[in-house]
Amino acid sequence: MVLDNLGSSLRGTLNDLRGKSRLSEEDVQGVVKEIQRSLLQADVDVDLVMELSDSIKSRALEEDPPAGTTARDHVLRIVYEELVDLVGESTDLPLEPQTIVLAGLQGSGKTTTAAKMAWWFSKKGLRPAIIQTDTFRPGAYEQARQMAERAEVSFYGDPDEEDPVEIARKGLEETKEADVRIVDTAGRSGLNEELVEELKQIESFVNPDRNLLVLDAAIGQGAKDQAKAFGDAVGIDGVVITKLDGTAKGGGALAAVDQTNSTIAFLGTGETVQDVERFEPDGFISRLLGMGDLKQLAERVERAMEESAEEEEDWDPEDLMEGTFTLKDMRKQMRAMNRMGPLDQVMDMIPGLGGGIRDQLPDDAMDVTQERMQDFDVVMDSMTEDELENPRSVSAERVRRIARGSGTSEERVRELLEQHKMMERMLKQFQGMGDADMQRMMKQMEGGGGGGGMGGMGPFGD
Repeated sequence: MVLDNLGSSLRGTLNDLRGKSRLSEEDVQGVVKEIQRSLLQADVDVDLVMELSDSIKSRALEEDPPAGTTARDHVLRIVYEELVDLVGESTDLPLEPQTIVLAGLQGSGKTTTAAKMAWWFSKKGLRPAIIQTDTFRPGAYEQARQMAERAEVSFYGDPDEEDPVEIARKGLEETKEADVRIVDTAGRSGLNEELVEELKQIESFVNPDRNLLVLDAAIGQGAKDQAKAFGDAVGIDGVVITKLDGTAKGGGALAAVDQTNSTIAFLGTGETVQDVERFEPDGFISRLLGMGDLKQLAERVERAMEESAEEEEDWDPEDLMEGTFTLKDMRKQMRAMNRMGPLDQVMDMIPGLGGGIRDQLPDDAMDVTQERMQDFDVVMDSMTEDELENPRSVSAERVRRIARGSGTSEERVRELLEQHKMMERMLKQFQGMGDADMQRMMKQMEGGGGGGGMGGMGPFGD
């Protein structure tokens, strides 16, 4: 996730405060210096960094921690609140029929964003459609058509029409049954008169409910000038920041947007249509500080389970709470996990896992884990129905046969069997729980009551 370096360095600094009941000025200065260094590396404006760090320092030294709150948790809460304020609010985007125009420079990721947003709205129960009006960039029509197909949403474009306003007119007619219509516009290498005029014509004809500006995260502090320029030209109601998975300048873009009159609507975090999330400042900063994001995690779990149920009509995840746990069940769970997105993103959302534990893992640990899951799938393809139903029946001789048949190692086959045993043991613990036990466990995960759980919102005593 963007700003990972900021998150890990802050967590390390805050962990140095563990066990302290009072903070010295030297302790606070150490935290503030780390924040300054990390934010500057993330390309946040210098004046903004100094303003933020001064505020954190004065609050940490002047405010008394609430009763029962440690010095570390008190500082953590202050840092959390100040960073949430720094990145600003989320764009108001109701789940209702609307028309949205996307603007932005060439290469910012508008076409991909259109498909991602359409996919997101479709998962919220609305019927979206994409209207491609870019007649400037070669291949824009074909890319948009393919992306809409991947998102499984309606699409309109006309590669033979040269007038973008005419395409918009026909597109609105052809997609009148859609709830949400997303109009993708052309870009240029810079905001010139030609682009401004084209945007004004489309905006005037379409009369959208919202204009969203698409910004590449790598633009850093330049996001402020670009948001202002587009805002002056056609008016901007919100911003989508793309490519947050691969830039150290994302902090500059996030903070710069808040310095204009704009807010952030969506974050693009990868290349597939599913790699998008609604910007929620509290959840975003919570993940950054290693406190998880249960709301975002719950959304992904629900979506993955729904998609699994659609493909596996004979499988209900709740059935796992009863009966025998087979390798077939394990495979279905693994596929559901894959639908939740990259493992490192999922771990960021789990209180206690996204922070300190992840910091201790090698950089490629998540890639290895994903590769191993893929290997497990291949191994299971080489197993008989009886072996899938009764993994304990797999002898050493069968391990050798399965390894040869799957083209993997015997060690990988044994890893699969061991992983199954571990998951089976864990499931049996859940099966023995009553409702009260489950509620108590969830409260611990959220850290309810003073941070004694897994590092969720507990440090704030909320």
